Amino acid sequence: MLQGYTVPLSPRGVANLAPKPPWHYAGTVVGAEFWTDPAAAAAALPEGLTPDPSSNGHGTVLFIDWQYSGSQDEYLDPVRSQYREFFVLLDAHWQGTEVSWCPYIYVDNDHALARGWIQGFPKKIGSVHQTRTFTVPNQAAPVLGPGGRFAATVSTAGYRLANMLVTLTEPVADPRALVGRPTVNLRHFPQLAAEQQDKPAVHELVMALFDDPRVAHAWTGTSELEFPDVPGEELHDLAPVRTGAGFRFELSYTVTDLRTLE
Repeated sequence: MLQGYTVPLSPRGVANLAPKPPWHYAGTVVGAEFWTDPAAAAAALPEGLTPDPSSNGHGTVLFIDWQYSGSQDEYLDPVRSQYREFFVLLDAHWQGTEVSWCPYIYVDNDHALARGWIQGFPKKIGSVHQTRTFTVPNQAAPVLGPGGRFAATVSTAGYRLANMLVTLTEPVADPRALVGRPTVNLRHFPQLAAEQQDKPAVHELVMALFDDPRVAHAWTGTSELEFPDVPGEELHDLAPVRTGAGFRFELSYTVTDLRTLE
């Protein structure tokens, strides 16, 4: 009998892209808040979510340099466990509850792609990079403190999708605020049979659950952000009309479950 949690199922069950949870994550985040055209933000929401009337098109972008592990010390296989990711979160409401919606997300690792689809994150393959810093002082690394500058980029199919620059000014007084609203996703898996192509096998609104989220070494500052217009993508439709705070911090959490909303 073939075994495994995801494809490819195999005789020993070790070839699958993602094992059963728990899935553990630790990463370095560089991000910024921004405001886009409220009509564009509303158009990007799925059925079941409504615009946050107080946000006026507010969203957040996150670039994350991740390290992952399951139950078998997968972090010791860095070619599979390390990856980088970029995504957008838009302010929204679900039945009066403040939530975030993820319309676009890019990742450079197929194992992370599979885990994301299971959670409802609409992941696509991209190339994501961000400035690193180190404990040894040198002009090749920014200071993690006032004046430290961190850049980040994402591209796909050879096209640059986003450019960001964050300049740090001060530590974050309450790092818990950076964890933010709960994230809502759409798990959507279509059918291929001709007569069923308009009836997806799975189409459900879900809320991501993150166990034991922790934030450390959090700094905030100013930000610059742009979404260039490229063919075959719609991120540019959410282009910032202005930006707000930029930030950098370290984040960890575990995924074991999700909550089905609709």
